[in-house]
Amino acid sequence: MDSKSNNIETPEESQQEQAQNQNPLPLVPTASISLSLSTILPSHFLPPKQITNPPNKIKIPSQISSLSQFSLSSSLSPAKAFFKSSISANPLQNTLTLNPLRPSNPSGAAALRRAAVVWFRNDLRIHDNECLTAANNEAISVLPVYCFDPRDYGKSSSGFDKTGPYRATFLIESVSDLRKNLQARGSDLVVRIGRPESVLLEVVKAVGADAVYMHREVSHDEVKAEEKIEEVMKDEGVEVKSFWGSTLYHLEDLPFQLEEMPTNYGGFKERVKGLEVRKTIEALDRMKGLPKRGDVEPGEIPSLVDLGLNPNATMGQNGKTAANASLVGGETEALQRLRNFAVECKGKPNTGFKDGANDSIYGANFSCKISPWLAMGCLSPRSMFDELKKSASSLISAAAKKKNGGSGTTDTGLNWLMYELLWRDFFRFITRKYSTAKQQSYAPATACTGAAA
Repeated sequence: MDSKSNNIETPEESQQEQAQNQNPLPLVPTASISLSLSTILPSHFLPPKQITNPPNKIKIPSQISSLSQFSLSSSLSPAKAFFKSSISANPLQNTLTLNPLRPSNPSGAAALRRAAVVWFRNDLRIHDNECLTAANNEAISVLPVYCFDPRDYGKSSSGFDKTGPYRATFLIESVSDLRKNLQARGSDLVVRIGRPESVLLEVVKAVGADAVYMHREVSHDEVKAEEKIEEVMKDEGVEVKSFWGSTLYHLEDLPFQLEEMPTNYGGFKERVKGLEVRKTIEALDRMKGLPKRGDVEPGEIPSLVDLGLNPNATMGQNGKTAANASLVGGETEALQRLRNFAVECKGKPNTGFKDGANDSIYGANFSCKISPWLAMGCLSPRSMFDELKKSASSLISAAAKKKNGGSGTTDTGLNWLMYELLWRDFFRFITRKYSTAKQQSYAPATACTGAAA
């Protein structure tokens, strides 16, 4: 009796037993599963939640009551990422930044500087000017500047003029022509008499520029000036971007380091044999405008008297203008002379001298007389090379026909000019080598063959 009564199950116990038979495994809280999956998988991988009895009213907390003007959707939106995208579906809805993106920012394809200062030196030209072109492409506004450095004038320790009246006149004309060419393209040239490190610092602060663009030079004093500019601009947090554009071959294209450059022309010529010349850069049709901030005055171009030189020194003993004074400085004159020289080469017969003899060069005194414009940078060696290469192609074709007919030679006479441009490159590279050398233990430069250009 007692045993039977002990085996009798109550209703509550039978229900628990049935539940255990239907769910043999222990229950796991579903809330923890959904929470962990939602943090791992995107929302579109999870099944949508079923809302059986949606409430008639939705209570908005007071903390977000300011969002009540936005419409509420009954559908659930996907989970948002933790970062905010900078790309909008509608470009017109993108917010504008007050500070322009710098060129180093890869996300800004059209990133521009606020303002850039271009320091003109021995590169007084618009065509094939990488420094000017880069500044114009990378900045919202560009301010070209030229400085007449007082240290380049006066008497040297030997008692001679550091810059004579003829060269000073040629330089003044070149600067004037550069200003006209810049004005024709919507810009201008700021001209000052003063040390570049002081003038450029003043101009940079006035316009709020964040970069200075310049071409590197080769002599000791010019290299020292570059170092002073870099030191001053570094203290102001202004970047200095330098370029190379005074030689036929680019410094970065040389098959050797500048410290390892051969000290003789023969070795240099052998090492650069077959080296390609970079393409010239087309002149800008239009320049970026001048910076609106600062209101910098262009300034007057100085005269010989302003530079401490006697203007009467350019006159001959008979009171007439000296022969050297007939050379007019400037890019405009340089390009015209180059075109005229190319036409002369096409129109004159070739005498067939070998090894680039001077008799193959036509014109006054058998010379192209373009060296002054090359020295001032009114003309680049690469543009000169391109123009002569065009002339050479037609001359080679004509000479080849004559040679096939039994007369003439394939020597166009322009090889001599290429020969002289190589000499010029050698001297500029070797000068730069010793100007930047930390130790003066190198052997002196020597000329094995040929004459100096």
